[in-house]
Amino acid sequence: MEKDEKSGTAVPGSHSLAETERKSLKSTNKNGNPIRLPSKILAVVADPSNPYDAVFIAESVGSVRRVTLEVGEKDTIFRGPTAPVTSVAISPDGKRLLAGCWDKTIWSWSLQNRQPLLRYRGHTDFVKCLLTLKLSKTDLLVSGAADASITVWDLQSAERLHVLKGHSRGILNLALDPATYHPEISILASRQEAIIFSAGSDREIRRWRISVEKAEQVEAEKPILVHDTSVYCLRFDADEDLWTASADGTTKCLSRSRGFQPDTTMQHGDYVRAVAVDEAGGFAITAGRSEDIKVWDRGSGDLVHVYEGHYEEVTGLLMLGHRCVSVGIDATVRVWSLKSEDLRAARGKKEEDQHALLRGDGIRSESTAAGDQSVGGLTEEEAKELDELMQDD
Repeated sequence: MEKDEKSGTAVPGSHSLAETERKSLKSTNKNGNPIRLPSKILAVVADPSNPYDAVFIAESVGSVRRVTLEVGEKDTIFRGPTAPVTSVAISPDGKRLLAGCWDKTIWSWSLQNRQPLLRYRGHTDFVKCLLTLKLSKTDLLVSGAADASITVWDLQSAERLHVLKGHSRGILNLALDPATYHPEISILASRQEAIIFSAGSDREIRRWRISVEKAEQVEAEKPILVHDTSVYCLRFDADEDLWTASADGTTKCLSRSRGFQPDTTMQHGDYVRAVAVDEAGGFAITAGRSEDIKVWDRGSGDLVHVYEGHYEEVTGLLMLGHRCVSVGIDATVRVWSLKSEDLRAARGKKEEDQHALLRGDGIRSESTAAGDQSVGGLTEEEAKELDELMQDD
């Protein structure tokens, strides 16, 4: 904000006004067939009952919503929290929905009737990330929080089994090592233990050995340090290599055979919040504060295409078959095809629009369209707190 010279009161600065106008112009574009919702979206996971067309999203108004992509149905809502929901997970048996919340607890509901079930209490700051697994015939919930701790819970009873500490700052993401745990195989074989990777605001990636009886850091392995600052996202691919997204503006592929050292680096730019891997197409997809969805050749690291549509920060990516689902602070869910023919068509259209602009034809690029879309659900103070939380470092 700038001050008026005569009155001394704060007035919007030229940069703030220009940014507001930019977002207003971009807000009603139809790229990615947006499904518009009433509040900011902070996370997304697939619905295992319809894994190619339905997702659960975490909303800043304190609810979890199921969204069907093909028809845009969005009326199934799980309520209870009065603070923003930051993360979502599904129980191993597919019967419970779990959500990490600003209120320092984890909520759960029956997926059959949407009735609230247990609450998991023990963290002393925002819960940031969740995952579930089944070991020794026991359903487990693992949570990471801004209090720099990881907690392992008995999912059925909400009993706190283990608390893990090692990170010096908040935990931002968790990932199961597929070399030690695969959901279908591990459940059938009643696996006893698994390795979990954690990422934090301290830029470290750590490894933990989890079982029902005990949990501990893998002592033989030092923290993985490949980024300059916060690591927001961890994602394993089918080759069991690890993909990371960081506030330093890069996404990296860490090769397992090389001791999780970088094999490929993508320079996305600005904060990278999320990364997804398209196994069939051979692509890596990145997104974050820049608002763009960038598609990369995962082998060479070359940029293939940039999808434009979101007009606020993108907070999550999810692969559903050949489609990439993105969610963001602009309260939209968007879907991007990664089929080779659709990518070629998108690149061709973008080139045509750019040529038209150079000719002065008045045709705007895919990122600009008139209108505005309000994003509600938070007070001004809460919105500021959310913005600070999103920074993390």
